[in-house]
Amino acid sequence: MSLTLGEARTRASLIRDVSYEIDLDLTDATTGHASGTFGCTTTVRFTSSAADTFLELTAATDLAVTVNGRALPADAARSSYDGRRLLLTGLVEHNVVTVAARVPYVTDGDGMYLFTDPADGETYASAYCGMDVAQRVFACFDQNDLKATVALGVTADPTWTVVANGRVLEDGTDRDAGRWRFATTEVFAIPMFVVCAGPWHSRTWEHAGLPFGWHARRSLGAELDRDFEELRATTTACFDHYATLFTEPMPYDSYDQAFVPGQNWGALESPGCVTYRDELLPRGRVTDLARSQRASIIAHEMAHMWFGNLVTMTWWEDTWLQESFADYMGYRVSADGAGFAGALLQHELLRKPSAYQADERRSTHPVAPEAEDVPDVDAASNNFDAISYSKGNSVLRQLVTWLGDDAFLAGVNAYLGAHRLGNGTLADFMAALDSASDRDVLGWVHAWLRTSGFDTIRVTRDGGGVPVVSRDGTRPHRLRLTSYDEAPGGALVERESVLVDVGDEPVRLDDWAGRVVVPNSHGETFVRVVPDTASWSALLSGLSSIDDDLVRAIAWTTAFDLAHTRRLPAEDFLDLVSRHLPHERHVTAVAAVLTRTLDSVVPRRIASSGAAHAVDRVADACARGLDTTLDEQVRIELTRGLARTSRDTALLQGWLTDGVTDHGVALDPALRWRVVHRLAEVGALDADAIETERVADGTIDGELGAARALAARPTVEAKDAAWTALAEDDQVSNRRYEALTSGLWSPEQADLLAPYVAAYWQVSPRIAERRGQAFSQVVHRAFPALALTDDQVADLEQALAGDLPSVLRRGWEDKLDDLRPANT
Repeated sequence: MSLTLGEARTRASLIRDVSYEIDLDLTDATTGHASGTFGCTTTVRFTSSAADTFLELTAATDLAVTVNGRALPADAARSSYDGRRLLLTGLVEHNVVTVAARVPYVTDGDGMYLFTDPADGETYASAYCGMDVAQRVFACFDQNDLKATVALGVTADPTWTVVANGRVLEDGTDRDAGRWRFATTEVFAIPMFVVCAGPWHSRTWEHAGLPFGWHARRSLGAELDRDFEELRATTTACFDHYATLFTEPMPYDSYDQAFVPGQNWGALESPGCVTYRDELLPRGRVTDLARSQRASIIAHEMAHMWFGNLVTMTWWEDTWLQESFADYMGYRVSADGAGFAGALLQHELLRKPSAYQADERRSTHPVAPEAEDVPDVDAASNNFDAISYSKGNSVLRQLVTWLGDDAFLAGVNAYLGAHRLGNGTLADFMAALDSASDRDVLGWVHAWLRTSGFDTIRVTRDGGGVPVVSRDGTRPHRLRLTSYDEAPGGALVERESVLVDVGDEPVRLDDWAGRVVVPNSHGETFVRVVPDTASWSALLSGLSSIDDDLVRAIAWTTAFDLAHTRRLPAEDFLDLVSRHLPHERHVTAVAAVLTRTLDSVVPRRIASSGAAHAVDRVADACARGLDTTLDEQVRIELTRGLARTSRDTALLQGWLTDGVTDHGVALDPALRWRVVHRLAEVGALDADAIETERVADGTIDGELGAARALAARPTVEAKDAAWTALAEDDQVSNRRYEALTSGLWSPEQADLLAPYVAAYWQVSPRIAERRGQAFSQVVHRAFPALALTDDQVADLEQALAGDLPSVLRRGWEDKLDDLRPANT
């Protein structure tokens, strides 16, 4: 069972002054230990005001426990351990407990993940933690408000490099070969423990008196060398910029960053050692969009050194105190500090639309819920969602707009200073903000952070054509309004842009009679926009003529929302895409339109009988854009879109043969696998040809690309093979499961896939229950990506009426809510 709020509060009231000495033995990772386990010895020191408490440790064997110098007999140790919790009795004020055990390696990314690289046969063992996961690596008090110091030792293959939370004291070549020792860390929340061991390719430097490093798998060494100067420059620029924003220095003695295999999260902000999914270090080209996205993630994770590590939420209701801030800071600092102009468009186009959808589901919750609304860790896992990230980011941006940047940063620094190396709550943050401003911060916090849902900003016209902006809702909004005139031919020419407060009273714009009006035109607030009929008609015609990239992005996101709520029929949305995608000139907008159209509108809003036609329309828009665009980065995104949608097999086969498209875009590995997938999906590539591609690739990308392409073939035999591999293999990895299901589902193959949709409802609960929380996330993200029939929706509702793991239930309920008409 997962830790409850009551248990965490009780234990935190009894335990204090915690420290860990951890010794990991990873030598069996490369010698094929039959049990598939690693050795772990943990000594935890703590003071206690109670005689009894418990440590967490999951699935351990060969358990040996010593309490205050007294070794527990083997039968007593076994009887005190239930597979998750180790009961400690007879405690005194000052305690020393040592737990030695063997702990399983994992394939789901939660715990000590063991990975063998098909490119060169090298093995990596990396501990990725997070909520309820540190206990899968060592015995611990697995909760945020029992922060502790950690002294770590690791024994590993002598050819390996090991990085962890602390600064290296002995690097595996000192004295004992293969023995690594790390400096005792400053206190941090134990769920953020990390260790990454393997034959890493490393690049290091020093800055501001600290050692820095970037690490990647040896087979990605050339890619790390290719990008190193940019990665170093981004890291140091972000670090220096945070020094101008925050008065508290970064509290840890080193800063490593590693591109790692198999991690579930996009990145993990472990103190002193941040880990990233190694997809962020791609083979082949790195587009400007990918570089900007990576920079915002680097800035996001670095923000966590303050928001999450220096000061940590006390319990999981305050996830937003970490994630919302890091999301906001990530875009802000990657732009202002590291120079990636336009980073905000990623938030507005690629992230924020999902937050609006999340806020209309039954699972919505306030950005800052009450602690009692998050009763245990399983419930908390569901709040790492678009509300805590993208909505929270948007709300903080509105707070800065409403409060002013100086007052906001003063409040932030007061909060960080008052609670440094400790834990914080919403009340603590409110008090800090209140001390920095004479505005009604408490009222703002209640309106924005303690309530769910969002307001609507409507534009209407009075009898004389004067725009009137009004609010449906209760929150204060400070937002930008931008006006346009229609030029001959329908082009839109900006006239004026103003920042206004919209509250209980409508805002009349007497000087804007007859103009086109775009509300919230730079995305300052989190609100649904309902434009007036005349303005929307003009935007439908002239969207691509708007010069301001951010205003154009807001118009696109308005269209996304209108399609989601069905106020804009799907065919009309496709008309908009057909008209304006070929002329869109910002690469983020091109990527966002293609993603939203193909991943949301087509599989959710287009009947299966019309899916092929819809995909063809997107392909046509991409092709026309490629014929006219002069922007290389836009050309790459349009090529990716065409590779995903084209039915011209001769064209795609020609690309594979030549290694370059007819518009001069070279097929890097990612684009090549996208072409292979599409040819397989339309039945133009058989298993032998896919195997040839896999062998030629020779990397994990090729393994997963081949699995995806084989599953995409439009035959019963291909679907059966994919389904067997993902449903019946108890050891299938998280990455392979994702690849198989992304290939399996296709909006254009709905009839063929009907039996597998039914099987998905039936089999997924068993898989999720058996594989646990992290894999449940993978399973629910594999929801069928095609238009469901009424009978299939009824089957889903029946499955939801049964007993489901909580993470899977949340995911399926969200998908069901997305299928229904949204509130307008």
